[in-house]
Amino acid sequence: MASEPEPYTISVPDSAIEKLKRKLSDADFPDELDTPDQWPYGSPLSDIKRLAKHWETNFSWRDAESKMNKLPNYRKKVQVDGFGQIDIHFVHKRSSNPNAIPLLFSHGWPGSFLEVTKLLPLLEAGEKEGKPAFHVVAPSLPNFGFSQRISKPGFALSQYAETCHRLMQDLGYDKYVTQGGDWGFWITRSMGLLYPDYVLASHINMVRAQAPTFTSQPALALQHAVTPYTEAESKGIERSEWFLNEGQAYRQLQSTKPQTLSYAFADSPVALLAWIYEKLIDWTDGYPWTDDEVLTWVSVYWFSTAGPNAHVRIYYEAQHNPTDLIPNRERTTTWIDRVKLGVAHFPKEITVVPRVWAKTLGPLVHESVHDKGGHFAAHERPDVIVADLQKMFGKGGPCYGIVPGKSGY
Repeated sequence: MASEPEPYTISVPDSAIEKLKRKLSDADFPDELDTPDQWPYGSPLSDIKRLAKHWETNFSWRDAESKMNKLPNYRKKVQVDGFGQIDIHFVHKRSSNPNAIPLLFSHGWPGSFLEVTKLLPLLEAGEKEGKPAFHVVAPSLPNFGFSQRISKPGFALSQYAETCHRLMQDLGYDKYVTQGGDWGFWITRSMGLLYPDYVLASHINMVRAQAPTFTSQPALALQHAVTPYTEAESKGIERSEWFLNEGQAYRQLQSTKPQTLSYAFADSPVALLAWIYEKLIDWTDGYPWTDDEVLTWVSVYWFSTAGPNAHVRIYYEAQHNPTDLIPNRERTTTWIDRVKLGVAHFPKEITVVPRVWAKTLGPLVHESVHDKGGHFAAHERPDVIVADLQKMFGKGGPCYGIVPGKSGY
């Protein structure tokens, strides 16, 4: 029998906060080259020193914790085949509307459940204006945030998908829809592959797809062959090439030798800060991060129930544990038949594909294109994600009434 969800209060021990400050006060920093532009080499020393000092002396985790605890936080155990019961933290914002649409939101790396926080008030405001209502479930993925650490090898895409699916089922949401980017793309796409009778529609904001081929999709391939790329699509290809050549060393390390990298994260908050800060800057579209905002994101990793290094293992496990339905994660970048799809294109995503490529992913029913925004779309452009969901599932939208008995009105 599934356990009942219990209200959860985030409460990091004083001793853990004091230990963090001791480590920061005793930190040694590297040198850097004498050049006015440090970013090609990684996180600049001046930024990391400033952030580390602020983390040690002025940043209030208790204030951040208090804001997080205003969210409807819960924990429950979720049964995952081969791994027993996994203790999962999740935000569960229920609508008062009995016809609200169940929505599973999945974060990625280096994000967390915090990525959903800007969506919730916008969805609630829209509901009051007569737009569709949603029951939103946003878990901390296993090994992230305040969910359990997985100590047994083999917890890969299928298991992350099963965790999220079982959580929705345990909460009474037999059929539901999903939204995600980064690992949320891979996980929600895997859910559509594994549970097509339950995952009825999905919206994604990281579009990973292949060019159409004449053998698999001849009409799309012909369209692709005769239609020149727009200026935005050409710039998107340049962005993708930049990421391939200059931005993905982290992925190669985390996908091959995560344990070696883990020693730095487990011992040094400065190492963790520099590793994540680089991505927050490189992967966003000029987003004006405040120091407190950055440190809140990084602190969720440092104070994670799973520890400050477990998060990197998802890369290795997803790459090294094929299954029949998901032989590799690239399978999720190809056609998935039964899940209606919405996509949002942003110019500073880590890979930006031509629009026609998105049509190779499945039955595309909604698409939006934007001239501003990057990888952390729910945080950078929550207005876009909310508007897309409202258009997809609202009256007259392509997914109106798709969840039986749950029109959103």
